[in-house]
Amino acid sequence: MDEQQLDLSALWDAHCYHEFETRDASATMATMVDEPYVNHIPTMTGGVGHDHLKRFYTHHFVNSNPEDMKMVPISRTVGKDRVVDEMLFCFTHTREIDWMLPGVPPTGKYVEVPLIAIVSFRGDKLYNEHIYWDQASVLVQIGLLDPTGLPVAGVECARKLLDKTLPSNTLMKAWATSEGKPV
Repeated sequence: MDEQQLDLSALWDAHCYHEFETRDASATMATMVDEPYVNHIPTMTGGVGHDHLKRFYTHHFVNSNPEDMKMVPISRTVGKDRVVDEMLFCFTHTREIDWMLPGVPPTGKYVEVPLIAIVSFRGDKLYNEHIYWDQASVLVQIGLLDPTGLPVAGVECARKLLDKTLPSNTLMKAWATSEGKPV
């Protein structure tokens, strides 16, 4: 089938359904090419090739996500051979989440973090995923990073994504100095 006729959005949704709803590593792998790869950029987790990725999904991903985990869609762009998904990833840190917080014991803290997935396809199968999020925001929200004096924020990042009217430039101390200056 011609790639332009494929519903890449539906293919990505099916993949996510098996990752997060059925939590079935074999069904997830069935949505992918024979030798796929996944790279969670901030933590360098995922896998390259069928065997490593299935091991990752089975033991470190599909069953390590907290029960209340949810994804709130923000935007989706579909191209000829890829999908770019912007979402809010939300969860309570009730268990170790190997792929996002490797080695960090549960804190019980609630987290909301903007997340971007860039997903490439070959035909009707997923070829790779590059997943990005602001790890500093996650660490601030679970209490492992003190934002004092650092240009980082916690849940405010998620709130700003959902509400453009919230103030911008709050981390820029010099922002106030430009008030009234010619532009």
